[in-house]
Amino acid sequence: MADEGHRYTVDEALTSAGFGKFQYLVFAYAGLAVFAEAMEIMILSFIGPAVKSEWGVSPSAESLLSTVVFAGNLVGVYLWGLLSDNYGRKKGFLGIAMITSGIGLLSAFSPNYISLVTLRGLVGIGIGSGPVFSAWFLEFVPAAKRGMWMVIFSTFWTLGSIFEAALAWIVMITLNWKWLLALSSIPSFAVLLLYSLAPESPRYLNVKGRTTEARNILDKIALLNKAKLPNGMLVSDATSRPDEELAPPDNTPLLTSSRIRITKLKSGFSSFLLLFSSRLVRTTLLLWMLFFGNSFTYYGIILMTSKLSSTQSKCGTTLTVSKSMHDSSLYLSVFLASLGELPGLVLAGIIVDRAGRKLSLTIMLILVFICILPLAMLQSNILITGLLVGARMFAFGAFTIACIFTPEIYPTYTRTTGAGVANSIGKFGGMVCPLVAVGLVTGCHQTAVVILFGAVILFAVICVALIPFETKGQELSDSVYA
Repeated sequence: MADEGHRYTVDEALTSAGFGKFQYLVFAYAGLAVFAEAMEIMILSFIGPAVKSEWGVSPSAESLLSTVVFAGNLVGVYLWGLLSDNYGRKKGFLGIAMITSGIGLLSAFSPNYISLVTLRGLVGIGIGSGPVFSAWFLEFVPAAKRGMWMVIFSTFWTLGSIFEAALAWIVMITLNWKWLLALSSIPSFAVLLLYSLAPESPRYLNVKGRTTEARNILDKIALLNKAKLPNGMLVSDATSRPDEELAPPDNTPLLTSSRIRITKLKSGFSSFLLLFSSRLVRTTLLLWMLFFGNSFTYYGIILMTSKLSSTQSKCGTTLTVSKSMHDSSLYLSVFLASLGELPGLVLAGIIVDRAGRKLSLTIMLILVFICILPLAMLQSNILITGLLVGARMFAFGAFTIACIFTPEIYPTYTRTTGAGVANSIGKFGGMVCPLVAVGLVTGCHQTAVVILFGAVILFAVICVALIPFETKGQELSDSVYA
């Protein structure tokens, strides 16, 4: 019989149960969703030129296809984050999969440009779910293994990007862009079909007072992993003092002492408002600026990979670039650039649990700066490609670490909302970048754009330094200072 006098938390239960078969299943399901999201984002690299050619739309209309997806994504990350924090991690999975798969397939039958833009915007809402799946998987991983496994988890994004480039290489040459849209929706249908097998987060259930349900899932984890849970009673690390301002010491390393428990959410916006509580507002704003700068740089590097090369001939060199969208070198370039992210993930995996989140982020961002700096002067096409691939590799490594760090900082009550909103702010960087950076490159202002990127990267480094928390090896928090 269990010792009722002893108490243990979800983190202690997960540590006892270990990382085993149960987590591998959660890992595979959440990874499939991220894989599908990456395919739907990367498809923007290929369908824009094809639509412009087939329907004769203007360059601004072509750009709008990407903009509406990012705009929908902004809505999606906020919507799914709120739904997840207020009604359960699993609640949103069904809606996410239905929208992404159904509307993704439907967009392949678009009869005109307006319908295509509308449907792709809705798909953007569906694929704003990445932070939800990431936070859900995070809540099943023992504290000591979170850094490494979250980096491994990020490979699903890279694999989705690589697969989409390979698929486009085959489909766009042999068939057309509508077939690419249809085939790219298949992974989202797989997420939908497997929905019923996904368990709810025991951490979320425990925080909501559904302790029996949480214990049942923890029992299943231990059973499948062939381990045992601690004896005693499962408890949350939060106390029961709602809406009370507590003054913690300034040097508190994590949000885990003098905590309060919010027993009832006052509205659907409670989890969002908590981001601006006295203990979180500084960190929230710094994370927003970090994600904006990192996304501005990352998506800018992706766009510049083709733009820098294509503008060399008119900006002073004699390089020759093929203009044909069906040239296989286009797909090969995207394929190799996506493949280049893997070494960045390996480096992130090596240092994230050793150096800590903040130092790892700083190292990655400085390496991006070093790769970008030589581009201030005209270089050979090969050197440009190598520097941009290196910059993308480290930028993706930094983005991966930021995506680990952010949900670790926020408490369970607002974890997916906090991570989702930070990601959505990052998407603004992706939206602004084509209007600013790529325009400068096209106008032969290569030095100016490199100075801009360098300033953004250094600003992101300063933001990391000012974040007051380090989460290396720490348990996830269930509570927050009000």
